[in-house]
Amino acid sequence: MPEWHSVQFVWPRLLWLLASLPLWLGLYIAWQRRGVQRAWPSARVNTVAATIRFTRHAPALLVLLGLASLLVAIARPQAILLLPSRIDTVMLAIDSSGSMRATDVQPSRIEAAQAAAKSFVLGQPGQVKLGVVSVAGAAALVQAPTDQRDLVIQAIDQLSLQPGSALGSGIVIALHAMLPGSGLDVRGLIEGETSPQAASGVPLGGASSDPSGAAGTSGAAPRNPVSLPKVPPGSNTAAAIVLLSDGQSNVGPGALKMAQVAADLGVRVYTVGVGTAQGTVLKAQGMQMRVKLDEASLKKIAEITKAEYFSADKREDLLQIYQSLSSKIVLKKHRRTEVSALCALLGMLLLSSGCAWAWWRHGRIV
Repeated sequence: MPEWHSVQFVWPRLLWLLASLPLWLGLYIAWQRRGVQRAWPSARVNTVAATIRFTRHAPALLVLLGLASLLVAIARPQAILLLPSRIDTVMLAIDSSGSMRATDVQPSRIEAAQAAAKSFVLGQPGQVKLGVVSVAGAAALVQAPTDQRDLVIQAIDQLSLQPGSALGSGIVIALHAMLPGSGLDVRGLIEGETSPQAASGVPLGGASSDPSGAAGTSGAAPRNPVSLPKVPPGSNTAAAIVLLSDGQSNVGPGALKMAQVAADLGVRVYTVGVGTAQGTVLKAQGMQMRVKLDEASLKKIAEITKAEYFSADKREDLLQIYQSLSSKIVLKKHRRTEVSALCALLGMLLLSSGCAWAWWRHGRIV
């Protein structure tokens, strides 16, 4: 439905035609008085008029309102409408780093994230294609966008934890998977922005692979990313990324810089924080480390791309978040649209209703 406060007119000067409505109203009143005087010449007009029921003038009122609506349509009104948004592809980028073993979200962060992701997948319309990116030390495309829900569920179930977390690489891989024709230089973006930790050799989590499936490097010289035409952030309503993570990134390109790449392509990156602010202590190979939820980074990623951030520290809350995301991603968008046809349709309905009413009551239109 239109947001009436946003109404504008392409030809506002034609609104002066509405000034003719009092003339039509005056002619109708004069015609009515002439008819009354002809029927009751000895009666006072105002006395007889007081006895006339409102329904006698209702057809004329409908005709007058119909004319007003048609005159407004001539001025070509425009308004911002809330319209269904057709989303084509959603990429799920799921953090599968070692910190997702933490149990501050029961039974563990990764199990809660997997359950919520599957709930999200099953809640999407059939025409929406879904893909999965595993984000660890080397981000990898584990399921290309598809409308086969069983393949997506299988990919989510098969996620395995690995050392390191490259959130920036995960965003780039997701963008490349959903926008293969965008000209995105995946290798250039990843290698050109490689962090010192990954530049000295094989990144944490394994060796490098091709740009469409992994984010690792093998010591190659950094390359500058290819410049792409920029569009307004959030303007791409056919694609979205849902990044589910604890927000800690220590490998690969900067997550905020890659979020800006997504914003330049118009793609929103919705972020879901898994974990608690106080975190928990993980033990591995005789070492201890406290892992916390980095909300600041996840909020900034969502802010840059004109999306939203959600936080949950319980499995039940994660399920509700994904249900909320389903509606936010798929449902609606704002667009300025000309509504002249709506005004003209309303005017014709009012005019025809008034004429039909007059014919039914009096056997004539005038």
